[in-house]
Amino acid sequence: MKPFLLCIALIVTLSAGAQKTDKRLQRQLEEIVTSFHGDVGVYVRNLENGRIASYHADTIFPTASMVKVPIMICVMDRINRGELSYHQELRYRDSLLYAGVDILGSFKDTEKIELGKVMMLMLTMSDNTASLWLQSLAGKGDRINQIMDSLGFVVTRVNSRTTGREPNRTLYGWGQSSPREMATLLERIDAGTIISKAASDKMLRLLNRSFYDMTALSQIPPYAAIFSKSGAVNQTRNEVVLVHGPHSHYVFCIMTKNNVDTTWVNNNEAWELTRKLSALLWHHFEPKDNWSPDPETPRFD
Repeated sequence: MKPFLLCIALIVTLSAGAQKTDKRLQRQLEEIVTSFHGDVGVYVRNLENGRIASYHADTIFPTASMVKVPIMICVMDRINRGELSYHQELRYRDSLLYAGVDILGSFKDTEKIELGKVMMLMLTMSDNTASLWLQSLAGKGDRINQIMDSLGFVVTRVNSRTTGREPNRTLYGWGQSSPREMATLLERIDAGTIISKAASDKMLRLLNRSFYDMTALSQIPPYAAIFSKSGAVNQTRNEVVLVHGPHSHYVFCIMTKNNVDTTWVNNNEAWELTRKLSALLWHHFEPKDNWSPDPETPRFD
């Protein structure tokens, strides 16, 4: 690692070590995660006073679709440099197809679509065909990883389709990160310090439109402003969320791996844990708010 990047990483590490713990929240967090059947990591930060609660927050986990946040950042970097345009016209080709149930994958060969709409599909619908196309447009995994490194993120990396990352891809899949780094990415976007204030604001808008609102987001009232990205494969269920409540401002990330429950039903153990964590945090940071999900909510999930 280059000397100045090493300094950035050291500053990030030292800063993390100096953070003060919210002792009551720490106890509550540990109570709900320790019985989980698998490996779990959590990082929570109160953005009003800087206090944190954490559990294996620096452990490396597979990102699954949360890797789309670094991809987004690097596409926005190319737009900022004038190498791409947000509304430029792209032409879909069948060779881009990633087999699955993606919206973009249903397009006809040579059909046209704006870059901004491809980004919307990646973040709102977690469309994998859109995401792999954008990974290529961003400069591929090598460039994305260089930018993550330059921003001081030492474990957040793209592994798939990236030079020299095959051993990591075998361990972690498409991408890897830690709860602390994923939450810090959203925190810095929210602060307007990733690329530029204008770019950060646009990224927040993109992160404010998730279709997948059945887990962490289901425990936060609809009148809060929420910015998020989730990711899931059989043994991994993740979510990173930043919340602006009426009287609160906080970010959290939960990541899991080696999950015993690999089902895709709504009451999957990791998703239930995510809901429990999100509800705990909302009522911790908004103690006077008595909102809770309506009993009929599962009908729409």
